[in-house]
Amino acid sequence: MKNKFLTLWAVVLSIFAFTACLKEDVNPAEGTPNSLASIRVVRDLYKNADLMLAADKMMGASKMGGVVISDPTGQNFPKGHVVIQNTHRLMTRGITLNLGEANDNLFQPGDSVVVDVTGGVLTRVNGILQITGLSPDNILKVTEGVQITPQSVAIGDLKANFSKYEGTLVQVNADLNPLPASGETYSGDKILDDGSGNQITLHTESDATFASRRAPASATFIGIPTLYNSSGNSPEGAVQQLRMRTLSDVLNASGPIYPGFPEDFEFPDAAVKGSYNMNTAAVPNNNLDLRTGNWKLQHAILGTTAGRDRFNPPGLQAIRMNQNLTVPAYVQMNFDLPNGASKVTLWYGTYYTDASSSWQLEYSTDGGTTWTKTGPTISDAGQTSKVATFLMDIQGPVRFRVHKLGLGTTSVPKVLNGRLSIEDIAVYSN
Repeated sequence: MKNKFLTLWAVVLSIFAFTACLKEDVNPAEGTPNSLASIRVVRDLYKNADLMLAADKMMGASKMGGVVISDPTGQNFPKGHVVIQNTHRLMTRGITLNLGEANDNLFQPGDSVVVDVTGGVLTRVNGILQITGLSPDNILKVTEGVQITPQSVAIGDLKANFSKYEGTLVQVNADLNPLPASGETYSGDKILDDGSGNQITLHTESDATFASRRAPASATFIGIPTLYNSSGNSPEGAVQQLRMRTLSDVLNASGPIYPGFPEDFEFPDAAVKGSYNMNTAAVPNNNLDLRTGNWKLQHAILGTTAGRDRFNPPGLQAIRMNQNLTVPAYVQMNFDLPNGASKVTLWYGTYYTDASSSWQLEYSTDGGTTWTKTGPTISDAGQTSKVATFLMDIQGPVRFRVHKLGLGTTSVPKVLNGRLSIEDIAVYSN
């Protein structure tokens, strides 16, 4: 009896050690301790045919850990569907647990759980990858209130790598296309468009708690990507959807994006601006015609090095701003937008493994004569791109620039002034 008690206690301790790691890292599961498989491993078992899960198919594992990201209170997912995600070897993956309608409200966002998947069936139902045949008895809730930060993703990347993001919590910056009519609500299917030609369907069930609320022209939309096939279970012919959980998944609502934006720096060819400082007939005083208009790229080039310059798929170019300068570097509009601005978003990250740097967004309402800082100075660029969002209420003609501060030569930890990647600048009218 004593030995059995010690064995049980060891199992409990291993589970709590695992889930403590989940809470500390926000996104759960680094590694595969003991009998726990990552969601990525389980997802990869699906080969377009139903599969009954067992330890011999999961490298000896019988359980799967994760944190709940779905929210039954919004009523925008099939009843009894619980979506969990975890992170293994820096790869976040998610999956749906189908517990049946009677068990719709048992788990809430932030619940850290361990799931015994033995005997469950890995399948797709109406296109949604899920595990069926489970009951609440298969799930141990270890803790509550784990904070999950959605992954920022460009719609082009989401569409091109949908299986990577399916069943995880993401956020996109987009307009509704066409722009909503006066009083138009979320109910049904809306098209999210980030201005680059990439679109995805925002789906809201007619009985979702927020279905009758008025939809904004543009916003940051948080949700769970899922496939949906109304005519069968196959992923073939399924629609790629983003499903919000509740109304709180809408952030930074604003006016629509200006036509032609975001500026994605895909034109002209990078060779035209291959030097940080240029004064030629094609590039006078570092001024260059891009898709949206004429820009000053001072101490900045068009970078094309995959894995180092931080361009968003499916693009192949981004801005690379120089390092170790004692003078400012600028990515600056030389033209005005006529109807003010309610929001600016842009992607940023370090070039390759460089140190971070410091930059700020500035605007001018007098044709570029004077410039005013808006929002905070940003100094947290890393090797994974992030989105910066600036909310504002600017009336009349306006232009913007990214000002990289000239802090001098990098000397860690006192001075950080590495090369900076800038991508997909979007400006939204007021």
